[in-house]
Amino acid sequence: MTNEDISKVKELLDSPKKVVIVPHKGPDGDAMGSTLALKLLLEGQHHEVQLISPNDYPDFLKWMPYQEEVIIYEKEKEKSDQYIKAADVIFTLDFNHLSRAGDMKPVLEEAEADFIMIDHHQQPDDYAVVTYSDVSMCSTAQMVYHFIENIGLKDSLNAQIATCLYTGIMTDTGSFRYRSTTSLTHRVIAELIELGADNTNIHENVYDTNSYGRLQLLGLALQNLKVVPELRTAYIVLTQEELDKNNFKKGDTEGFVNYGLSLEGTVFAAIFIENKAEKIVKISFRSKGTFSVNDFARLHFQGGGHINAAGGKSDLSLEETIEKFISILPDYKTSLAK
Repeated sequence: MTNEDISKVKELLDSPKKVVIVPHKGPDGDAMGSTLALKLLLEGQHHEVQLISPNDYPDFLKWMPYQEEVIIYEKEKEKSDQYIKAADVIFTLDFNHLSRAGDMKPVLEEAEADFIMIDHHQQPDDYAVVTYSDVSMCSTAQMVYHFIENIGLKDSLNAQIATCLYTGIMTDTGSFRYRSTTSLTHRVIAELIELGADNTNIHENVYDTNSYGRLQLLGLALQNLKVVPELRTAYIVLTQEELDKNNFKKGDTEGFVNYGLSLEGTVFAAIFIENKAEKIVKISFRSKGTFSVNDFARLHFQGGGHINAAGGKSDLSLEETIEKFISILPDYKTSLAK
């Protein structure tokens, strides 16, 4: 953050305000960890804070401190719209284009509040009066830690806030194994543990609470795994019927794409998940090295993210989407060979 950004934030929050905090649609551990942490921090500074998520989030995050206070926009649209219209300040966390807020986009675009963006994805939009964007950061949760530090409220951190931040950092770094996990990240994690974040308990709550259906679905996903060895690519396909047969719940396919990337010699992995309710195919991309799945997703599948982790979607049928993906791969033969 620049000194100008810090001064502007302090000015905006110098007296009790009506604040709304928004994560992206389909919020993950980083989105929920960072927003809950910021909510708790600002409430401790006597602001009136509403955390409004565009839609629901996975069950494996529903143990987090004060998550029961999260308002789900698709379930409480009228109340949510009132809070957004009355807000003095709106924070958008873990996304940088209002389109990522789903059905909340129109009311956010019409809001008269001052926006503050905290995000680590590439190519941020310019809707905020303060844009704290750093693509080198491993997670938005770590950015929220530094945000709190920069505005002089580090002494207000407590065990509950630390728990939320730890969860966000842990989930967005693949339990600290991604290249974006720096020595600074580990120093932040050490401080969060000292503040009371129970690392073992957090890990168990997120990763060791699988349903029988999720494990059955994982087995099916691995059976469906396809490899294109000459292009060092692996991909998984899951149909709506396969999801339904295994009692699919939001978040059940989290991390499945990484199994393809774990194959020896593979540098590019994808998972294609049919969603007949929304009439789209949801896609996650992962890569190793210099192959940019952010560029790939933006160019071909209406998405984006990071160099080595991105998401996208397709309005084609599942079969047509896979055909499109396979037809595109040869164009990247040189870059996939690196």
